[in-house]
Amino acid sequence: MKTTIFLFHPNIQESKTNAALIKGIGVEVRDIYKLYPDGEINVKREQEALLQADRIILQFPMYWFSSPSLLKEWQDLVLEHGWAYGSQGHALEGKEVMITITMGVLADEYQPNGKQKHTVDEYLLPVKATMKYVGMTYLKPFIVSGAFYLNDEQRDEYAFKYRQVIQKPNYSKN
Repeated sequence: MKTTIFLFHPNIQESKTNAALIKGIGVEVRDIYKLYPDGEINVKREQEALLQADRIILQFPMYWFSSPSLLKEWQDLVLEHGWAYGSQGHALEGKEVMITITMGVLADEYQPNGKQKHTVDEYLLPVKATMKYVGMTYLKPFIVSGAFYLNDEQRDEYAFKYRQVIQKPNYSKN
């Protein structure tokens, strides 16, 4: 099973947690902000990368209860009608997709009675709905909370768990 991580971090050099997750990961990592610093996405190249993968991971930091803007632009352009959806669009059907997010604050804040008033799953719903709409099998997200507070040892532990999840052939569906 070929796994590809599509990394959507606008400044990976400054991110200790996202950088730790992908360091030595052993699968292809496509750094979308590095590939397209001007925001001009090569749709055909991205579609080809998606076709080559069996499991697709969308990795990003949560920004303002959502994803970085380039992920939305990427979805709008790459998941085009007639290719990813519509009567002729079946390119991604049956492929697995997993969201990997990092959040600066602790998970306890993402509860109906917490500071954010909503769960992480509620904030991920637009991405989840999009991926299901194009026929992908949505896997349980990999969530790193409290990224602002992690020390190197804790980041390494998350990275170890991440590698284990990625290598699991039957990771749980959600």
